[in-house]
Amino acid sequence: MAPSNLKKIPVIFDTDPGVDDIIALLLALSSPELEVLAIIVSHGNTDVESSYTNVLKTYQVIQRHLNLHPGDAARFPTFFKTLKTIVCRGSQGPLQGASHSASYFHGRDGLGGINENHPEFDVTSNPEQLQYTDKAGIDVALKLFKEHEARSITYIAVGPLTNLAQMMCKDSELVSTKVGRVICMGGAIDVPGNTTAVAEFNFYADPFAARDLLGPNSPYDFPLPLDRFLLLPLDITTPHQLPFPLYQEFIDPCFGSSQASLKPLTHFTSSFLTHTRRVMNEFGQDAMELHDIVAVWCAIHFPPFSNDSYIEETTVPGWKSIKRLFDVECTGELTRGMVVVDRREDKTAYAPGANRAEVQAQLEKKHLFGGKNSESIALPAPVEIEPKKPESDHRSVWCVMETPGPEALLRTLLARVWGVTERSED
Repeated sequence: MAPSNLKKIPVIFDTDPGVDDIIALLLALSSPELEVLAIIVSHGNTDVESSYTNVLKTYQVIQRHLNLHPGDAARFPTFFKTLKTIVCRGSQGPLQGASHSASYFHGRDGLGGINENHPEFDVTSNPEQLQYTDKAGIDVALKLFKEHEARSITYIAVGPLTNLAQMMCKDSELVSTKVGRVICMGGAIDVPGNTTAVAEFNFYADPFAARDLLGPNSPYDFPLPLDRFLLLPLDITTPHQLPFPLYQEFIDPCFGSSQASLKPLTHFTSSFLTHTRRVMNEFGQDAMELHDIVAVWCAIHFPPFSNDSYIEETTVPGWKSIKRLFDVECTGELTRGMVVVDRREDKTAYAPGANRAEVQAQLEKKHLFGGKNSESIALPAPVEIEPKKPESDHRSVWCVMETPGPEALLRTLLARVWGVTERSED
């Protein structure tokens, strides 16, 4: 547990509440390092209204749990505070094209059919710990950036990047100068996708937003500062898992049976994890991947920094991030949302991601090299198809490629969310 005098990290939580999003929210609410200023719910795992309701359910369940178990109040330091968390609706769909959901995994309501199977979790009234508004999520976030000290807020994005892209379209100068840190779960760089063979769901749901924000050619007057952006792709999140036998042994012995846990919070998580287990079993696994939970864990360890250097990124024990340059495919019939990395070894003759045929055609037009094929020649001054950008402006993205490990996250998650502090380690 963090010391009581710890300076909290202000957080805007951008989410499309499905199963792992809700557990990620529970981790955020049980982490004394964080202060959740706002929760923006948007399209993604399910529709916006279902996502919104899932947030209300979560807050209602925590209150019910603490009414019966007041001794657990210390586990949710972010739940009780003078400043109420704003809950608001974000984007209804991607920047372009049709919406895509992940109902095959999360269920129509985002929580494995909890609305039909567990009416005891129906929202009976608006939880008093939340502040309600009809303002659009992007306007709420922009107002918070204006009101808070520059570079103090961490923006955690565990759904499609639509809201952040819309904020940049509306006021890129404000966002780029005021955001302290962006922690994003998304993309698949060197591993297969989890929605298609090549695409991770968040990037698949809105590849246009991901490309605008992270691609090599930013469309904004003030591009998103990527020195303050940390991406957690499937490469690093997938190995972090919650084994269901472990959950049953240490959290809910009733899990999988007709008997419900007496603890409201445990009954709640078991109610939707039952569906998740069935789906994962069909994939040949008996564990849930903790994608969004890893993002919240990362936000705890990487608070915003006020200077212009990236030194702090390399000094957090157990964590490692590296710069990667990529583009995002938006319209491919089979490759929508794919993170496209230039894997060619002989890159000295070409700008990152350049089309060799186009470069060659430009060379021939200018009659360079006497008409010879110059593909293997490293050009001291390449023909410029577009105005050349300085090397530092190539829009490389810091990607987390190492954490303290799945076991470390499990210990943190079990202790903070469910109060499990002692267990044998396999």
